[in-house]
Amino acid sequence: MRASVLLEPRRPLEVLEVELDPPGAGEVLVRVAAAGICHTDVHLADGRLGEGRWPIVLGHEGAGTVEALGPGVEGLAPGDRVAFCFVPSCGTCRACVAGRANLCESVLPAAWDGTLLDGTTRMRLAGGAPLQHFNFVSCFAEHCVVPAGSAVPLPDALPLWQAALVGCSLVTGVGAVRNAAGVAIGETVCVIGCGGIGLQIVAGAALAGAVRIVAVDPDPAKLALATARGATDAVPAGDEAAAAVLALVPGGVDHAFEAVGQPATIRQAWDVLRPGATAIVVGIARMGAEVALPALDLVSEKGIRGSYYGSAHPGQAIAQLAGMVADGDLPLADVVSHVTDLEGIEAGLERLRAGEGARTVAIMDATAAGRT
Repeated sequence: MRASVLLEPRRPLEVLEVELDPPGAGEVLVRVAAAGICHTDVHLADGRLGEGRWPIVLGHEGAGTVEALGPGVEGLAPGDRVAFCFVPSCGTCRACVAGRANLCESVLPAAWDGTLLDGTTRMRLAGGAPLQHFNFVSCFAEHCVVPAGSAVPLPDALPLWQAALVGCSLVTGVGAVRNAAGVAIGETVCVIGCGGIGLQIVAGAALAGAVRIVAVDPDPAKLALATARGATDAVPAGDEAAAAVLALVPGGVDHAFEAVGQPATIRQAWDVLRPGATAIVVGIARMGAEVALPALDLVSEKGIRGSYYGSAHPGQAIAQLAGMVADGDLPLADVVSHVTDLEGIEAGLERLRAGEGARTVAIMDATAAGRT
């Protein structure tokens, strides 16, 4: 198959011929229809998430069609349309039993090591050198082999080019609103960073009934998208952003979401909180980044916490949210600012580095994806 390969960090991806082994026990072979390009792909491509994580096939947000099953797979069949879930939770570890399947202790070590669940890889370069998997998915390719738990069946009414976004940006953004923050009717929200995930946070807050949603971003086009999705106010990003938010919501907001992953914007999320409120950090920061907060503010009972992959059971949340999109209850297609193909993924990463556009979707199989 062809795949977009990261051979070394800070080097452009290359579309290469790659060898792909058949699925092993508990695994499925999926023909990729479409893949979303996420900022986490940029972080890994730029070497910000640790050493030794290459050569690798990136891509963790996508959708496709099941082509073959490995031994022991139940509940899936060839021809099934699926979205990818990059935390195929085990259901039995301490985190899963506690209701925090997104933090599954059984799968996260393998994800970090760049293997599938059995500790091995299914991909090789033409010369035989092994390729690492990215979060069990590696969907910047024509095909991928994933654990069965990483393939979530989709409703027929949802086009795969849209379904490609459900398994990361949608479940992460809406999940942060629902599960990490618990936004309620009549509350106030600030969303800092209105890229692919931030726009889903805005939509989730509007769906939850927030009475005021302040969107913060440097790009006027993204602020316009946020307004179209339910934001009541738009604030340009910068050093004065926190003051501008507090002018709109005197005393501070009930919930602040940070979807950038920068120390400065995390601090802004803290600064716009009312006493007793909590900032939710959704953005992925580079390894080694630190955030300083004024300790005296703690007497006002402000809080800060992270939210990873929707703070719930990812597979179940993906299935539920996909149904909501198919039923027209949750917008999704409007966040796609660019459509490309396998060769255009590197340009999509460059747009993210430059802060341009919302979400790029790469189409690998136009017929299956439902869009060229």
